Amino acid sequence: MLTALRIVKKVTVFFERMKKTINDLTARKGGTPISMLTAYDYHTAMTIDEAGIDMILVGDSLGNVMLGYENTLAVTVDDMIHHGKAVCRGTKEAFVVIDMPFMSYQPSVEDAVRNAGRIMKETGCQAVKLEGGVEYADRIKAIVQAGIPVVAHIGLTPQSVNAFGGYKVQGRTDKAAQKLLEDARAVSAAGAFAITLECVPEELAKTVTQEVGAITIGIGAGRYCDGQVLVYQDMLGYTGGFTPKFVKKYADLHSVMLEAFKEYKNDCEQRLFPNEAQSYV
Repeated sequence: MLTALRIVKKVTVFFERMKKTINDLTARKGGTPISMLTAYDYHTAMTIDEAGIDMILVGDSLGNVMLGYENTLAVTVDDMIHHGKAVCRGTKEAFVVIDMPFMSYQPSVEDAVRNAGRIMKETGCQAVKLEGGVEYADRIKAIVQAGIPVVAHIGLTPQSVNAFGGYKVQGRTDKAAQKLLEDARAVSAAGAFAITLECVPEELAKTVTQEVGAITIGIGAGRYCDGQVLVYQDMLGYTGGFTPKFVKKYADLHSVMLEAFKEYKNDCEQRLFPNEAQSYV
């Protein structure tokens, strides 16, 4: 009897820790909001996964926060695969999405499918994400037809920062709002199961969420999306400096780390580290 109970418990734990699927996520549209964070390395992914976060995005934001680029444009497919592999190795339950970087899908449908397939095959992720609306609906449709789930990204699309003239809230005028709605409808119709809405007025994001079948994941898009995503360095206060309006800081790791590094430096210079406890005899 005890052996049977142990088996039941093990089987229960196994199923509780299974990878989340598209069906799990889409079933929550209009229900319990979805949580999503970025990750770019094995240990961070493990911790995020352990916390029970629903989705992990290996964003091309790694160009800014990990590689020190001014923007995301220099990030390559190889960069995404390198970091994506690490994240997937550290994830047991969360649904992992990997960004398609600048010029990996824009040139043609063929490029889009080829690079999406390479990213999924070499990393083991569950979906890819690409920026753009109506103009790239044909890419989304072809990628989905190839058996690769897609998250679309509209509103402020960082890969188009030069065209936008900077990082600005999108959809504030009637014309811009109508264009965003058209983009949302197009990418949802093309087969994207989720849409990231970045820097969009709250009421517009609410309208999009109500009108499309895809789940919406907001970042600076207010309270009415089906889920939320943040760059983990932003929400942990990891880097210091400028913090976007839409970010809530849940910690101040920059200050903690800075003080620890300063204390270590002092201990080295004053011969306080290592001491007897950290030395071998």
